[in-house]
Formats: sequence, structure tokens, C-alpha cells
Amino acid sequence: MCGFVGYINQKDVPENTINDMADRIKHRGPDDSGFFSDENVSMGFRRLSIIDLAHGAQPMINNKKSLVLTYNGEIYNYKEIRKELQDLGYEFKTDVDSEVLLHGFDAWGPKILDKLRGMFAFAIYDAKNDEVFGARDHFGIKPMYYYDDGQTFLWASEIKAFLEHPNFKKELNLKLLPIHLSFEFIPSRDTMFKNVYKLLPGQYFIHKNGKTETHLYYKFNYDHIDNSQTVEEDSKKIEQLVDNSVKAHMIADVEVGSFLSSGIDSSYVFNEATKYMPMQSFSIGFHHSKYSELSWSTDFAKKIHQKNTPIYMTGDDYFDFLPTMMYYMDEPLSNPAAIQLYYLSKTTRKYVKVALSGEGADEFFGGYNTYLEALPFDRYQKFVPKPVRKMLGSVAEKMPRFHGRRFLIRGAEPLYERYYRVNYVFDYDDRNKLLKDPSINMDSGKYTKHIFDDVKGKDEMTKMQYFDINTWLPYDILHKADRMSMANSLEVRVPLVDKEVAAFASTMPVKTRINTSETKISLRTAAERHLPKKTAMKEKLGFPSPIASWINDPKYHQRIVHEFHSDTAEKFFNTNYLDHLLKEHANGKSNMQKIFTIYTFILWYQVYFPEDTSEKTVELVHRTQI
Repeated sequence: MCGFVGYINQKDVPENTINDMADRIKHRGPDDSGFFSDENVSMGFRRLSIIDLAHGAQPMINNKKSLVLTYNGEIYNYKEIRKELQDLGYEFKTDVDSEVLLHGFDAWGPKILDKLRGMFAFAIYDAKNDEVFGARDHFGIKPMYYYDDGQTFLWASEIKAFLEHPNFKKELNLKLLPIHLSFEFIPSRDTMFKNVYKLLPGQYFIHKNGKTETHLYYKFNYDHIDNSQTVEEDSKKIEQLVDNSVKAHMIADVEVGSFLSSGIDSSYVFNEATKYMPMQSFSIGFHHSKYSELSWSTDFAKKIHQKNTPIYMTGDDYFDFLPTMMYYMDEPLSNPAAIQLYYLSKTTRKYVKVALSGEGADEFFGGYNTYLEALPFDRYQKFVPKPVRKMLGSVAEKMPRFHGRRFLIRGAEPLYERYYRVNYVFDYDDRNKLLKDPSINMDSGKYTKHIFDDVKGKDEMTKMQYFDINTWLPYDILHKADRMSMANSLEVRVPLVDKEVAAFASTMPVKTRINTSETKISLRTAAERHLPKKTAMKEKLGFPSPIASWINDPKYHQRIVHEFHSDTAEKFFNTNYLDHLLKEHANGKSNMQKIFTIYTFILWYQVYFPEDTSEKTVELVHRTQI
């Protein structure tokens, strides 16, 4: 696992700029560094050695000296592609997947992407055609950003690398603040920095003659759902896929470990991995058992005769790290579980360089409890005409609370407006009260409506899953997994986020994903053949934490109050409303996610825009943490 940077050369850029950019992301690759420059481009690389430790230095140049590669990731089927290239006459100097990418691009151009199975982001400078090609994996496991203001073109694994380039204009993308306050991330190619863009999952770019074009090479879809499939059939297929994917994800010349929570996903992945080698697992929790799953994970590891390392966090660990977390995240992300993932990765890295994890199962196999509401809404919309639903919703909205009122109100709305992910934190009315300038507020439902339009005509649950696979998975789940692990120079692999697994998941009918009371039923059926029943059937908890109670703890409450009355808070928010949220939370109404979202945004802004505050700066975080 690695990190890379690059830019189109300009005469006024100091020679050491590429080194400084690479140093910004040294945490992604502390083992080695390399650089390439000519009159057209400069490219930098930081390496975390996993395969063929003695070779594979980058930037890598092909035999013709026509292509230069920097790459971050793992191609799990690289040996098969290597054999195909050898049959075409290509000669190899190493046993690394990066050389396969280099020769594969020479042989097939962008069509090499159709052959790849893995997690990756890479950039190739094509000297013959004087262009830069960049690509990102199918689901966005590995990051890729580019900066394009029409004059300067930069690319990197993390946005913070751009700070070292003299022509990078660091500007807040203020118009996206309402979107961040809705989703806790930006569900599009845009970022909170003007002119900085994400390369989307399944996408590649070509930059030539000052122009940047993006193209889609892969898009997950539900075009081939097979309603004849049964739970028994699908569970057997899932067994085969999980076994195959876990085996593929274990290639390494260093020791591999595994994250382990109390749930089915990480337990299933860990259990399958131990069939190939003994493996140490790592679990995070708190000393207060109400918020800790450590007893579950420790017990499970014992049952399968493997070692488990429990890791404990405190409130001080949590709040002290938050500004640094914002630095590593690049953009504000208010998922409270991110810090647990950081401390889990930190200890894991002391023992291994690679860790398996269970992300992706909920999105592909239907694991979130909110999916259960799809069935009654599907029936309601099928049997009650739209005008009647609208009338009932309008009447219910004006009435005092009664059982079923919320269902009637939401049943009158299209899914792109009422799906809880769309207003995951603040809804439109809340944002009007919160924002100092409510004129920048926008309709979050309309911002992502195009994603629901992609699956128009499908059932409610399929639409929900499709939305989560295209937003929640890449921009939250995988984003925090990459940033928090790579902050500790740890490579995390996700066998359930795999194109072969996804290809089958896209054919599963609703009846093999959920029923009226149970989520991911086919996956659970498959897992139950390998795991204790209480593990296979355990309800999803996510990463539980005591953050809601910590907010009321005077020790941490004062930190939040201080930031809620800082210059940054005054700049963007109505501080009276912030006080109101804290008071409601203290009185028993949970505003945890709202409070945490505002608090982390303030910290992020102070880290990346230090000219507006003397309290925290990105330079200070960089010096003290890297």
C-alpha cells in the first residue's frame, strides 16, 4: 500500500515541490520513496512494501521508457494477467503487480481496467502521447484526487499533498456546506476545497493539452436480478464467493492479521482466513461494557483457537485525537466510529502490516435495519394511489402525534426525499436554523436524486442499497477505513468489497436479502454453516461508543461549548441554535450526530484554514503527528 503525487510541470514551481508533496503523505508509505521529473511532469511516490519487498520501486518506467507509473493498491489477480502478458511477449523484471499494470496499460490501454480484480488507484504518464492517465478501483476502496483550475493540474492520493504546491489555491467550497451537514460527507465528485475533485469509483481520467476528461469503465447495477433464486441457493453461492475472495485477498510477503468485532461480517472473514493460516485478530472497545463488544470478539476468537488482542479507548483518547483525525481525513467526516478505527489500526500495525476487514457486507447483502422498512412502504405504494398518499400525508402532518403518523407523512414523499441517508444529520429546516447564511441552503434530496433515477422502477430496498453502494460505502465507510489505517501505515483489505462478490449480489432478489424481520438472510445462512449461531444471527450494532454521554460530561462538554462560541462557529453558524442543541441533548433528546457533525467541521476548518484562527493549524498537526 502506498501513496503518490504528481503535477504537470510549470517553470515557476520550485524543484523540491514534488518531494514536499510526497512527504505530506509519508504515512501512506514510510518504507521508501521515489521521484520522476522531465519537462512535462513531476511524479512522487511513497511505498509501504507488501509484495516482493526488495523490488517494485516506483515511479516505475517500462522498457520502452514511454510510460511512467505510480500506483497504490493490490491487484489480486495480477499473476493471471502477468501470464497473459508474457504470452504476448512482455518480459518482467519483478514479481510485483505494479509491473503488470505498467505492461498491461501498454498492451491494452484503458481496457486493462476491465481485467483487474482488486483495490487500486494509479497514475500513468504517457510520454509518447504527452498525457496523464489516472484510474480508481471499481468501488472506491483507494483514493484519488485531482486539482484542476484551468491553469494548474495536480493529482494525489490525499488532498493535503496539494498544500505544498505553490499554485494550489486553497479555497473553501462554501456552497457544499449544507450538503455536508445533510450527509456528513459530499456524495459527488466535488470536495470541500474548490477545484479539487474525487476521481469517482469505477472511473478514469485523461489529462492532455490542458484538458481533463473523465470516463466510466464500471458501474454497479441491478439489471440482472433473478427472482427464481432461493435463500438456500444464494447462501451456497455466497459461501463459495467469500472463500474465494478471502483466499485472493491474503497474498502478501508480510504477516496478515484481521479486525474483529462482535458481528457476522468480520467474524466470517476472519474465520475463513484462519482456514489458510493461523491469524491474530484485533478488537476495539471501552472499559464500560455497555459500549464494548470485546467480550464477544474475544470469546469467538477462543472458540476457533485464534489469538485476539483487545484494545481499550478512553474519552481523553477520543477528544484529544479529533483535530488530528480531521487532518488525516482531508475533508470533514463526522462518523463517530472513525476514531475507534484509528486506534484499532494503531495497535494492529504494531503486529502486522496488513489487516482484513468486513466492510461491504451490509451494502451488498442487505444488512442495515433501515432496509426492513422497504417492505411495508412497497406495499403501501402498490395499493394506495399517489394522490391518496399525498392527501393522507398532508392531513397527518397537521395532526398531533399518533401511531402511524410518521409513516403516513413519509409515505407521501418519494424515496429520494425521505430515505434517511439524504437527511442523515440535518434536514432542510434544521439547516435554515443552523446556518448563519441560510441563502446557501439547498435541497439535499435533489442533489442526489440522479442516483435514485439510475434504478427507477426497481423496488424500494434495491433503490436503498444502490444508493448506499454509490454514496455511503465509498464516501464514508471506505473513506474512513483508508484514512485511519493509512495514518498508521497499515494496509486494510476488504474481501467483501470485491467485483466478483458484487456481480453475484447484483442478481439477488429481495426475498434472499431480507424478510420482514431479518437482514442479509442469505449471508447469515451461509455464515451459520461456519460460525456459532449467536454470531451469525447477531443484530448489527456498528461501532458503539459512549460519545453521546461524553458530550454531557463536563470535561468534554466544555471543549464543545468553547468551539461552539469560537470565531469559526460565529463565521458559519447561529451559535444560539448550537446552544439549543446542547441543551436539548442534556435534557435527554439525543442530538449526538448533529453536535458531533458541527464540532468536527469546526475542528476541520481550523486545521485546514488556519488564517482564520490561531488555535490550530494544519502545519502544527503535520509536524506533531507525522
